[in-house]
Amino acid sequence: MMIAVIIEEALLNLGCIVVGPVGKLDAALRLAGEEALDAAILDVNIRGGKSFPVAERLQARGVPFALASGYGDWALPAAFQNQPRLTKPFTVQDLEERVRALTSGSPCAASGPAALPLPA
Repeated sequence: MMIAVIIEEALLNLGCIVVGPVGKLDAALRLAGEEALDAAILDVNIRGGKSFPVAERLQARGVPFALASGYGDWALPAAFQNQPRLTKPFTVQDLEERVRALTSGSPCAASGPAALPLPA
């Protein structure tokens, strides 16, 4: 949970409106299907399984996202091996750079909400 708080604080400092963090798969799926999101950071591991169904839902909606994972490509489904990634452990600077890339360089305040479904 401490890592999720640090990530949330970093996103808030960028001017993002943070939706989450979400620690359970069912809640993350609901959020991914219903919330207005400009970008998302998904931890691959989430209570209830892996976050790949959430990633699929975001892809279907056209919401850009990055996977936070310490796994290499070998552990990801083929559909997500080229997905932007935050490799664990990552720094706040890495997070900020990835969020800017997901939002086409726009500061979060201009682009709106960011999702943060991460495990607690």
